[in-house]
This record gives sequence, structure tokens and C-alpha cells, in this order.
Amino acid sequence: MNFLRTLLVRREAGIAVMIVLFCLAVGAVKPQFLSLDQLRIILLLTPLIMIAAMGQMMVIVARHVDLSIGSTLGFSAMVSGMLYRFDVDWFGFDVPWWTGIPVSVVVGALLGFGNGVLIQLFRLPAIIVTLGTLSLYRGLTFIISNAKQIDRQWIPSEIKGLSQTSPFTFPEFLPIVGKFNIPWIVILAFGIAILAYLFLMHTRMGRQIYAIGSNPVAAPLRGINVTQVNLAVFTISGALAGLAGIMYASRWGFVNPSNTGNGFEFQVIAAVVIGGVSINGGVGTVLGTVLGVLLLGCVAAALPLLGIPGTSQAAIYGAVILLALLIDRTVRRQGIVSLKRVRP
Repeated sequence: MNFLRTLLVRREAGIAVMIVLFCLAVGAVKPQFLSLDQLRIILLLTPLIMIAAMGQMMVIVARHVDLSIGSTLGFSAMVSGMLYRFDVDWFGFDVPWWTGIPVSVVVGALLGFGNGVLIQLFRLPAIIVTLGTLSLYRGLTFIISNAKQIDRQWIPSEIKGLSQTSPFTFPEFLPIVGKFNIPWIVILAFGIAILAYLFLMHTRMGRQIYAIGSNPVAAPLRGINVTQVNLAVFTISGALAGLAGIMYASRWGFVNPSNTGNGFEFQVIAAVVIGGVSINGGVGTVLGTVLGVLLLGCVAAALPLLGIPGTSQAAIYGAVILLALLIDRTVRRQGIVSLKRVRP
């Protein structure tokens, strides 16, 4: 009983209930949705959002928002793609396949740091600054690429293999999970989530992020270097968007200057908010964000299976987001009422 009451007051309970109900509803119409093949599709739809959502969560918890992560993803992916395409012309030798990963992360971190500097230097709202850099970084992507796509043949097979190969595969003789494998990109995404949890819950700066988001006025009075923390969260957000950029090249096998990362910020912010992160700052967990990402993955996988046309998918996508928020709010209110009833 105590466990049930604790579960009801957790913000993650609502989104967990929504995931279960949604999967059961779709599974009743299309039983194949509950298969292992469909689970693998859902898992492959989530890594990019999950990686970037960890950084966005920190930004929002600190009472900011980063609207430029889609453009940061696109720019970082393009820089890495051009590195592979022109490696011999630029350096006279073939660049090792793994080089694009740190390059993409560093480029993203620099763009995120630039956001933080502009916000702290001019004391402007983050939403205004990142709205501007959203267009700026997208424009720079067109400039450096000369509006040309990085095609599949330029992406190293090892990079593409991160989305296709797995470090392990379940044996065929297992009755349920035989031949089921989890690609490297999925493992990487969940690894990033674990690192984000450890950073936020077990480091001094992680606690300071929550303190700033809860009360930005009182935070400096407690000896917190607000400028340093804000620069850190935007740099981390940019770095993770950069990592998502090279993973985009792995997942889809190309980098296009016009659509790579286009609208990505909406998906990431939606996942974070659905996961229980307060837009007012100071509240949010890694677990909730992961659940929010998984819900969006379930929705993205279900709509084509149900035969819903692309013109209607955006409307249903938004409706599921609103419904998830309503269920989350209802579950939390019921949990509060239940706790009041059991108090002596």
C-alpha cells in the first residue's frame, strides 16, 4: 500500500500509464504492434530524441529553453559529413571513421556555448537568443555545405553500422526473444540517460541546476555561480545535440542541409515536457524524460501501422501529447488526494 501511494505521487506515473494504455489500444486494433519487431522499430525511433532530450531537460530545469538544438544537430552532422567527404582533399589521407563522433560533439558544444555566452553577456531571454541562433545555425549549414547533401556513400560503414549492428543478440532457441537484438545506437542513448542521471543526482553542479531553476534569485546568495552553471547546461545541450547529429547520419545514412534536424526541437521539447519537466524550472527527472521519449516513439511507430496519412499525423501527434499531460495531471492529483486521506 505504501508503494502504491508513493507511485501515485510520482510525476512519472502518468506517462507510464499513458504508454501502457496507448500500446494496448493500438495492439487491440493491430496485434502486430505488440511484437518484438515493432519493439525494435520503436527503439530505433527514440535514440536521437533521447540523446538531445537529456541536454534539453537540464536547460529547462535551469529555467531556460534551447530552440536551436535542431539546427545544432544539422550543422554538427554536416561538418562531420563533410569531414568524411573531403578528407583526402583536406588532409591528404582518409580520416578514421570514429573521428566524426568527437568532431560532431565538439562542434555542437561550441554552438551551445555560444548560446550561453549570448544569454549571459546580454542578459537576454534564452527563448529569444536560441530562436535567433536556430536560423543562424541553419543558415551556416547551407553556407558551409553549399546547399549540397552528404550522400550515403560518404558516410563510413562503421558509422552506419551503429544503427544496424548489436554488441549482442539473444540466442535463437529462446522462445520469446530469439534473434532479437538491440543496436549500438539504442544502447548509447540509454547510456547517455544513465550518465545524465548520475550527473544531476550525484554531482554538485547537478544539484545547482535544480537550485537555480527553483529560485534563480536566491541561488547566487547560496554561493552558486549562476553564469558558470548556465554556460555548462547550454554547452552540454549543444554537445548532446552534436552527438545526435552524427547518430542521425548513422540512422538515416545521409545529411541534408534543409531537413536534417528540421523541427527536431519540437519533438525534444515535447518529450521533455511530457516527461514531467516543468517549463517553470526546478522540476524534472531523467526517468520521466525517458518515458516521454518512449511515448513519442510509440506514437511515431503506431501511426503508419494504422494507415493514418501524413497530413493527419501531426494533429494526432499533438493530441496524444495533450492527452498524456492530462493523464499525468490527473494521476498526480489522485495521488495527492490519496495521501491526504491516509494522513492521521
